[in-house]
Parts: sequence; structure tokens; C-alpha cells
Amino acid sequence: MRLDVLTIFPEYLDPLNVSLVGKARARGQLDVHVHDLRAWTYDRHNTVDDTPYGGGPGMVMKTGPWGDALDSVLADGYETGSHAPALIVPTPSGRPFTQELAVALSERPWLIFTPARYEGIDRRVVEEYATRMPVHEVSIGDYVLAGGEAAVLVMTEAVARLLPGVLGNAESHRDDSFAPGAMANLLEGPVYTKPPEWRGRDIPGVLLSGHHGKIARWRRDEAMRRTTAHRPDLIERCDPGTLDKKDREMLSILGWEPDPEGERSGRFWRRTEGVEQ
Repeated sequence: MRLDVLTIFPEYLDPLNVSLVGKARARGQLDVHVHDLRAWTYDRHNTVDDTPYGGGPGMVMKTGPWGDALDSVLADGYETGSHAPALIVPTPSGRPFTQELAVALSERPWLIFTPARYEGIDRRVVEEYATRMPVHEVSIGDYVLAGGEAAVLVMTEAVARLLPGVLGNAESHRDDSFAPGAMANLLEGPVYTKPPEWRGRDIPGVLLSGHHGKIARWRRDEAMRRTTAHRPDLIERCDPGTLDKKDREMLSILGWEPDPEGERSGRFWRRTEGVEQ
């Protein structure tokens, strides 16, 4: 995968040289290019922003530097054999970044990130490049950052760990929270390691049983418990098709029942009356 990032703070992306992403780069699994947007400015102050039309506070990033920079990055990528680019625009007004989207992006050969500052990028830039490639406007949460670079780090790590060979164990992400399939609407449950007793606290006995079926069931039940406690909205959207008989029994114990009226709105389960937290 080729990954390009255009930013006015290239040093902010230094963490891309460490941990899993750094190792993936060293092994040639991830080809990362970080570009200084100011290289495509032509005045002595390297200006990348201007006042917004219509008035209001803040500044808006200009079309000129972004257009020239993206044209240059695309030309370089095509010359070096890259193909099928997708533009990723980090913005609090975008669609939520999810594990499902991370999986989809991990299957693309080339991602270009445009982390903005100030009030964002002139809208015409997004509209222009949407005619040339898929554009994903993406938010990592319901809050506002000073710039999009931190969001790029989040998304890059989420995507890179899904690339073949990046994780030491290819099955590591199968049971992740939100992983497509059986975990799509569940949070991963608690995990434990040695020693078996610490400060008077023991690990659950089932984990020492050696019975793989019982361990798998315990982990699944704990995932449902944790999701009920922290993200009941996810339980509401659990697709009945991903749940077996034991799953349904556990949901009943935790105070859930099928919601025959909620399917049209994407809600499949509802809390039963009188169940205490």
C-alpha cells in the first residue's frame, strides 16, 4: 500500500516511523510519503490560508496549494506505478471512522490523506478531486481537534494493522472489538496473563480449564456483558443472524429481548422493563 499525507506540520507524522507502522514501512509493506504543503506556495510567507467568504472567525485553507500539491502527488504516484488512489479527508463533519471502513480502506492500494488546519479546506478542492477518485470525508469522533494530523495517525494505524503480514499473528484482529462478522456490534471482553494470582485477585477458572469450547463461550459472554455495560446502542443493532442460541440466552440474562418493531430503524433488540444495571 502507498500512503501519502499532505500537511503543514510534517513533523507531526513522525510516529509513522515507530511501532507496527514503522516496521511495516521497513519491511516494504507500507510505502509512506509525507509532504509539506508549503512546498506548493509561491509567496515569501508560504501562505496556505485566507479569510472566509461571507465573513466569520477563523481562516480557510486555500485552493491553490492544495490543488498543486495533489496534482503533484498524483503524478508522482502514477509515474511510480501506483494506481486506484482514494482521498481521505479528516473532518469532524465526515462519516464516522469504523472498523468496517478501516477494513475497506486496507483493501485499497493507495490512500492520500489531507489533514487540514484552521476552519478546513476550501470546499471546491474536495469537489474537484471527487471527480477523479473516491473521496472519503471521515471523522474519528464527535469532537474538534486543532488539526487533522492526529486523525491521520489513528486511521493509518487502524488500517495498517490489517495489511497481510503486519501483525505477528494473522488471526489477531479476528476477535477485535467491532471486527466484521460475529464481533461487528460487540466490544472485546477482558483479557488476562500470568501470574494466575495477583494481589489476591485470581483469573477466571475457565481460562485454566484447557476446554477451548468453554473458553470461547466465556469470551463471547463477557463481550456481551461489556457491550451491555458500555455500549448498549451496539447491542440494539446486533443482527440476529450473527447470534446463536447461546448468544440469545445470554442477551436474555442481561435484560434484552428481540424488538419486532425496531427492524426498520436498524434496531433489533430492546431492554426489558425492570432490569437493573
